[in-house]
Amino acid sequence: MGVLDRLVGLVSPAAALRRAIQLSEQGKYAECFPLLSLAAKAGISDAEYRVARAYLEGSGVPSSRAEGARWLQRAASHGCVEAQSLLAALFLQGLVGGANADRADGKPRASQLLFGGETLADPDFDSAMTWARQAALAGSAKGQALLAYILTYGPEPIRDLDDGERWYKRSAAAGCPEGSLGYALSLARHAKDEEGWRLVGEQLNHATEAGLPTAIYLLGTLTEQGLGRARDPESAARLYRDAAEKGLRPAQLKWGIALMEGRDVAQDIVGGETFLRRAALAGDPEAAVLVGDLCLGNGELPPNYPEAARWYRRAAEAGDRAGARALGSLYLVGAGVAQDDEEAAHWLRASAEAGDQASQVDLANLVFERGGRAEDAGVVADWFRQAAGAGDLTAAFNLGVCLAKGVGVEQNYGQAALWMRRAAEGLAEAQYMYGLMLADGHGVGSDLTEARAWFAKASDAGFPDAQVALAEMMVKGRGGPAEIPTALNLLEKAAAQGHSGAMFALGALYSGGHGLPADRETAQRWFRAAAELGHGQAQLMLGRYLVRGAAGEPNQAEAREWLERAVAQGIADAQSDLTALAEPSSLAP
Repeated sequence: MGVLDRLVGLVSPAAALRRAIQLSEQGKYAECFPLLSLAAKAGISDAEYRVARAYLEGSGVPSSRAEGARWLQRAASHGCVEAQSLLAALFLQGLVGGANADRADGKPRASQLLFGGETLADPDFDSAMTWARQAALAGSAKGQALLAYILTYGPEPIRDLDDGERWYKRSAAAGCPEGSLGYALSLARHAKDEEGWRLVGEQLNHATEAGLPTAIYLLGTLTEQGLGRARDPESAARLYRDAAEKGLRPAQLKWGIALMEGRDVAQDIVGGETFLRRAALAGDPEAAVLVGDLCLGNGELPPNYPEAARWYRRAAEAGDRAGARALGSLYLVGAGVAQDDEEAAHWLRASAEAGDQASQVDLANLVFERGGRAEDAGVVADWFRQAAGAGDLTAAFNLGVCLAKGVGVEQNYGQAALWMRRAAEGLAEAQYMYGLMLADGHGVGSDLTEARAWFAKASDAGFPDAQVALAEMMVKGRGGPAEIPTALNLLEKAAAQGHSGAMFALGALYSGGHGLPADRETAQRWFRAAAELGHGQAQLMLGRYLVRGAAGEPNQAEAREWLERAVAQGIADAQSDLTALAEPSSLAP
């Protein structure tokens, strides 16, 4: 500060303030601050406010939230409306503490934390409301918007939606963009017709013109849906883009998806993924799941399971049930993470408890197949019972499985059959399972005719296990007449879906018998197809065929390989066939 400026400050604090403002406008913040301090110490509220801003922004003086808060409180107490509004905003953000008194829970007040260091405090709605109301009553449009926000979104005891809407309306009328945005949200609470939505859009337009990202995004939503205005998806997309470029997380998600899918814009996979990653890094769990999905199926690149796991974990730890299920699924199979049933169960449980039915089923399957926590079994059964009681057929099927296997409940075949019968009204897998119960007499009286009818229903729905079961009954004439041609057709349909049992059955039929002429080449082809899928009996039969060359030239070396595989699976007679292969005599096909 020059000598002349120092003399000005000593003669007149008001003159010091004027000179400080001139220096500030010239960007000479270091020279400006001493003059501001002189004026502030003289009690000029505008100077106190400017000193506070200097400390908060680090302009001409080292940044200090504590000193900034202290000078803001002085300025606000001396009637500076701008200080009152800013102080209210800082209280809401937890950047400034409350009154000097201790809190009711015995912990120090936020103000004590603040002035003892730079620790963030919880929002102090009471203090924020006190200063916002003073600013609002003094005519500050920003203070009115802050007061309205507190009345609308604050704790229940101080909430007053109608009063909040009135203050938003006053703030909006005074030209405050935040007031217009808040007023639009208030109007949207009871907008029921085109006129109501038109008024919402009008307020959003005002806030959008001021560049508020949230307003731009919401205006895009109205434009996309045609609420209070003509539906215009392309204009909506541009609004989403503008809000996304301003850093608004929901808009980044929306715009990223639009670019990925080419929805109302030119498709841009790279740009879409970029915005999805931005949203995910900003904490959007849905975006994190989508980025994880991209890592598993990103076009020309092979799946990146470790990267996918990291994104799914972000989403899961933020409470996203889709992310939790995806992460649990990776732990189930050990993709990108070490295989870990306990971790898999943890994340599937988190997703299931959040209401994800697919995760409930996954957790149930984990309990069925690999055991797990005893309490999980009971919880799983209870989920299924509640959902089944409400009419969910999938839950009814799963409850039937729990009752049949005694998972989480006492084993009860009769009850299992009742729930399976209910699920069979709409689920092919339940139709098949109920057919098995009827065929075997588990929980119901044995009824082969009825079993065959249920297998037929599931078969018509394309369920391969049912197609194989029905074909078997038709071959043997159980529950109805023998129908070999139809059985062959059913087995071929199931085999086309990769059912190894159907392939083995086809091999057996074409080997001869059941009224069909033998076709060894076709039989061997089906045995080979089933054997390659790990079907032990098919491996045995393929080995036998190859020993003698039943469908062509013998190949004892390959026969040995298939017989050894059958032995490894514990298939009866496979060891004796393997032993006989080393002897002069050979095995009959």
